[in-house]
Amino acid sequence: MATTALGGNPVTTVGELPAVGSTAPTFELVGADFSAITLPEGQRAVLNIFPSIDTGVCAASVRKFNELAAGLDNTTVINVSQDLPPALGRFCGAEGIDNVQTGSGFRSSFGEDYGVKMADGKLAGLFARSVVVVDADGSVLHSQLVPEIATEPDYDAAVAALG
Repeated sequence: MATTALGGNPVTTVGELPAVGSTAPTFELVGADFSAITLPEGQRAVLNIFPSIDTGVCAASVRKFNELAAGLDNTTVINVSQDLPPALGRFCGAEGIDNVQTGSGFRSSFGEDYGVKMADGKLAGLFARSVVVVDADGSVLHSQLVPEIATEPDYDAAVAALG
């Protein structure tokens, strides 16, 4: 288990993020149009993982990664939460977000496989805010579990890992 916090209160996750240098677990998420979203073959991926698109910090991270994605070669950004696909699609449509993909973990084991499902606290069952950067060969280049869920991830470190 890993530990983050919500409002200063400790929150544990069901496991640990994949370690740098390890192989990223495979997954199948549900896209905004209910299609399957997986790690892209032959491309790098940035997984922006968060509790819910309906919070200010989560929405800000999706906007920021959408902005950053425009300048990232051979890289797919996937925003991952437990939100239902229509909610993710509605948000991205209303915000004009089109450089990233959204993936819902509502019917997958993503949260357990990546160790990000919160085991306790007010948001138990949702995903803890984190970022995992995966190289084109599937190896993890960067992983971050934010120390406080109400803070944004380290965007610079995620982009730098793509170096």
